Formats: sequence, C-alpha cells, structure tokens
Amino acid sequence: MEIMLCDIRPGVRAVVTNIPDTNPLKGRLREFGMVPGTELSCRYLSPGGDLAALELRGTVIAVRRKDLKGIYARRCV
Repeated sequence: MEIMLCDIRPGVRAVVTNIPDTNPLKGRLREFGMVPGTELSCRYLSPGGDLAALELRGTVIAVRRKDLKGIYARRCV
C-alpha cells in the first residue's frame, strides 16, 4: 500500500517509491540518502504535528511535513 510521507505516523516503516522533481528539497533529501528504494521509518512527530523525524540509512532527520507532500512510499509489513 502506498502512502504519502506527509501522512506517515510514528512506528511506520516504508520504502520510498517516488520523489517528484518539483519538490524544492529533492536535492537536499538526496544528500541525506533519500532516493527511491530507501527504507525509512518515522520515529517521532512534533507535538504540533508539523515536523516528522525520519530515520534512514542510520541517520535521523527532521523534515517539515508540508515538504514531504508528493513523496510516496510503499509501507513495509
């Protein structure tokens, strides 16, 4: 089942399937290793819900959920 990363919840593991070229953070996310095929997990959502802490390739990064719109991932079971 595909989900948009802006909708991910803590504890969910997923594999990135698509990062649109129109995403302004695409280059920066690629520098952190977020490319199609990368497995990640949501570790934490801020109390207001505007930031998501994602763990990928042994690193935890915080990203605004609005910047995750359009990035799709396949949920791991």
